[in-house]
Amino acid sequence: MDFSLTDEQIAFRRSVFDWAAATVAPGASDRDKDGRWDHEVWKSFGAQGLAGLPIAEEYGGAGGSIMDCVVANEAIAEGGHDGGFNLSLGAHWVIGSVPIWLHGTEEQKRRWLPGLTDGSMVGAWASTEPEAGSDAAGLLTTAVRDGDDWVLNGTKIFITNGPIADVCTVLAKTGEKAATAFIVDTTNPGFQVGRELDKMGCRSSPTAEIALVDCRVPADCVLGDEGAALWQVAFECFDWERTVMIASGVGGMQATLNSCIAYAKERKQFGKPIAQFQAVAHKLAEMKVKLETCRTAVYRAAYLKQTNAEHQMEASIAKYLVGELAVQNALDAIQIHGGYGYLRDFNVERALRDAKLGSIGGGTSEIQKLIISRLLLGDS
Repeated sequence: MDFSLTDEQIAFRRSVFDWAAATVAPGASDRDKDGRWDHEVWKSFGAQGLAGLPIAEEYGGAGGSIMDCVVANEAIAEGGHDGGFNLSLGAHWVIGSVPIWLHGTEEQKRRWLPGLTDGSMVGAWASTEPEAGSDAAGLLTTAVRDGDDWVLNGTKIFITNGPIADVCTVLAKTGEKAATAFIVDTTNPGFQVGRELDKMGCRSSPTAEIALVDCRVPADCVLGDEGAALWQVAFECFDWERTVMIASGVGGMQATLNSCIAYAKERKQFGKPIAQFQAVAHKLAEMKVKLETCRTAVYRAAYLKQTNAEHQMEASIAKYLVGELAVQNALDAIQIHGGYGYLRDFNVERALRDAKLGSIGGGTSEIQKLIISRLLLGDS
């Protein structure tokens, strides 16, 4: 199985990296400290034609392949040093835009996708609730049919892009064991953005609570089949998260390793660069092994998805590895930097805080192990 990138993908990756280094990286530290979203950076992202990368060209997108999205996400993380930006773009791509493209009616696609693909609009997804996180089937938000409309009531939490989204796909119960997805215009008076959440990492990505208060949504805003949101729409989102969105963790690991190599060559102790001490050199080698393990796992899962091959096991393995090993690499980076690594003046401190989300969001590491073990044992 060959995961080598084509010449076109290599050139594309380099151009995306250069854009991120020039546009996203400057000010990343300040955005992290302030917990601030920068709309100008997003506008530049849209101007590069990247906001609609996964979406078909007929709807204004770039028609990029799964692997194109993986290498772009990885390059932005490596060049941009801003986990929050990658979190927001990932949510916009894989759970904000892709569900509409894959499961929407032609009318829904024509209405929403042009704005989402040119970056003039931001997408979001709202399924997690205060009492329903890993247990996606435990939704308490309800949707009740009232004539030609549905009326939604409930509370959502940890909604990435919640404060800045123009359109949000909301999951709600429409039966005892059935959930339905609804495309909601966020200007709807029943869609109320609550408090913005003050996070440990990925702080430049706005995350909020959402309240749905008698939120009246036309019936033509149902996404996919009524009652089939969990197995039809949500599972597809999780799959994209674990094969495309997680690639940002690989880019973050590469950026952290790059920083460590440069620092180890420059920092001198006992009259020579610390890179010449075996303890430091071996730590760099271990970081490289973890990085390539994660990259290979992500590329394999993405390749299998792109070729329509079975890949649930591989996607969970990739998600688990990146979620765990990115944190270990960030800890090693701080150790290499010593006291300086503990300061916010250095990217490695932020890298640790940003990396931790990989083992939580999009299915915790514990959920990935549960999926892997069930597939191994043949459990239903």
